Amino acid sequence: MTVWRMPNNAPPTHSKIPTGKGPFRFIAVDVETAAYDVASICQIGLAFVRFDATIETYSSYVDPCMRFSEGNTRLHGIDANTVNGAPTFAQLLPHLRTLLEAHPLVQHSRFDEKAFDAACRAAQLPILKSVWSDSVSIARKAWPELRGNGGHGLGNLKQVLGLRFRHHDAGEDARAAAQVVLLAEAKMSTKIGELNTSRQLAFDF
Repeated sequence: MTVWRMPNNAPPTHSKIPTGKGPFRFIAVDVETAAYDVASICQIGLAFVRFDATIETYSSYVDPCMRFSEGNTRLHGIDANTVNGAPTFAQLLPHLRTLLEAHPLVQHSRFDEKAFDAACRAAQLPILKSVWSDSVSIARKAWPELRGNGGHGLGNLKQVLGLRFRHHDAGEDARAAAQVVLLAEAKMSTKIGELNTSRQLAFDF
């Protein structure tokens, strides 16, 4: 099996929201949740990908306003003490909405979009008017040999692609999803022309 590795394995950096520092080609999104309720977002990570393929990563803890499940905390290490003093989803989303609605969004599986929709409904906020793409589908196009051979989850792609990130940290997972898209484009020697929710991905040849 060919191993595709990132040319730059420098550890990811986390920053303030880079408002006005675009334009961005797309934004990769990842969330962690506090409980089995998909609306219980306790961390949001964003990876802002510029047209020169540089990435700036942002993350914030979120007070989910509900009890943490022990299973979820074991997975990502976030608990009530971690989010003490963090903004609620309703407080944070207005600062993110303009950027998120102005760019294509990438998620690794459809969970993150569902979590945003559920959290918006729970907070009685309008759902994002955003176009989402799934980097799992993109990875399947680029590395079909992984189907049945570890799959296309971030855990396996971390090994196959030589990615360096801390799994189940929203900021680092968002960056990893962005890197998967960029590596898929390098693998296929073409850029994804339109990031959209269609099963038919559009490529620039």
